[in-house]
Amino acid sequence: MNRRAAVAAILALPLGVRAPRAASRPTQPDERWTPLFDGRDLTNWDTWLGTPHGLNRDPAGVFSTVRVDDAAAIRISGEIYGALTTREEYENYHLRFEVKWGERRWPPREQKVRDSGCCYHCVGPHGASYGFWMQSFEFQVQEGDCGDFYSLAGVIVDAEASRTDPDDPQSEPIYRKGAPKIVGHTRRIIKSVTNERPHGAWNVMELYCLGQTSVHVVNGTPNMGLTGLRRTVDGREVPLTKGRLQFQSEGAEVFYRNIAIRRIGEIPRSVVG
Repeated sequence: MNRRAAVAAILALPLGVRAPRAASRPTQPDERWTPLFDGRDLTNWDTWLGTPHGLNRDPAGVFSTVRVDDAAAIRISGEIYGALTTREEYENYHLRFEVKWGERRWPPREQKVRDSGCCYHCVGPHGASYGFWMQSFEFQVQEGDCGDFYSLAGVIVDAEASRTDPDDPQSEPIYRKGAPKIVGHTRRIIKSVTNERPHGAWNVMELYCLGQTSVHVVNGTPNMGLTGLRRTVDGREVPLTKGRLQFQSEGAEVFYRNIAIRRIGEIPRSVVG
């Protein structure tokens, strides 16, 4: 096989097959990374809880710092819906964090799969989505569904995807690299592959954002690629390429650690495929 044919064969592989699996040990950010959690407190973060609490009022201690598995972590109890939010905005970055489920679940989700999420490019007022989250793109963190995409408060994406029911153009799409592009989507998109670890284990999540493109990665495997990230402002669609980050409180106890970010000028080819 000549060089050109070999390269073409590599690029034709589906998204996610070439990225190495993440190590099971805690990730150790190098000097290029900026930690977003100092291991001591929630300095540089805001809390938001639904009515009647609001901004930086957390009487139930939904958000706290703890030690889990002999290391510092953020605990989100999930008891009240809301979010932990960075005070800074970020653009063109690679975000990496680890997440592990706790045991507690709260109404109305006490019998449902555990749920949280990482919202990115968060803009506008707190509570724009259901009273709990900012307008943003959601990297779903939910048992069995990590890597799914949700549109919060009407953000818009394009994605290569196929419908779960080919005969129903309104059925939920599943991300498929190389499939025809669905344009102007404002709801859920299901990830292409499941790559989660068993309950009680830490999962490594990575998010690449560059311009109007984002890629979700779960334990080293990319499973969602989005393009054309945008929102509607004054009746016209405009790019949405930066914003704050939010980690959701959504009915389940969850722990986050090793949250770090670094600027990027490109998304690695091993990630975008």
